[in-house]
Amino acid sequence: MRLEKRLKGFGGVPITHGTLLSILGEYLSPNDKIVRMIEEGLLLPIKKGLYAVSPDITGTPLSLPLVSNLLYGPSYVSMDFALSHYGIIPERVIEVTSVTTKRGKVYNLPLGRFSYIHSQHGLYALGIDRVENVDHTGYLMASPEKALCDKLIFTRNLHVQSKRALTELLFDDLRIDGDALARFDPEVIRACMETGVKTEMMRALLHLVNGIKREAS
Repeated sequence: MRLEKRLKGFGGVPITHGTLLSILGEYLSPNDKIVRMIEEGLLLPIKKGLYAVSPDITGTPLSLPLVSNLLYGPSYVSMDFALSHYGIIPERVIEVTSVTTKRGKVYNLPLGRFSYIHSQHGLYALGIDRVENVDHTGYLMASPEKALCDKLIFTRNLHVQSKRALTELLFDDLRIDGDALARFDPEVIRACMETGVKTEMMRALLHLVNGIKREAS
């Protein structure tokens, strides 16, 4: 019970192998104990050397975006997962997609699928927010505007440039919430446009958002 109490203190924050060894110092074979804890469902393996305490012990849901940040970084959660989180698209998204300055990577883990897309540094640094979990832990996620920009920029073979074509893509294909677009900060989109990546598409998005904001005001 004392061990479970110590594990509970980590909440939804993933813990390293070294941290586990430090709290299992009284065991002759701490690595064997870790194996048994996994078999008993007390620990959830994320990747080699990184674990999460079972939500059954902590009472705190495991934060997949936080896991994503820690799994491979620097990175922030974006695209479909972020758009769904903000309620901008109606679908519930399971795969956590993130943007990183490192090379792209995919992890297929028992916890789920985590994918990472490479971005140039100038674009990467724009529009990143810190989102807080209920247990006051936090993770990095794209702002609503940046999540949509990332979706358009990093979707392969997508070269929509006219406002009409972009409107069809956003509202017919992605089923974007128009009210959400009315709350967008155009300056984030403008900053993305000024990086020179898919400039015409970003310009079309900027014009569309500004038009929606004018109609809503």
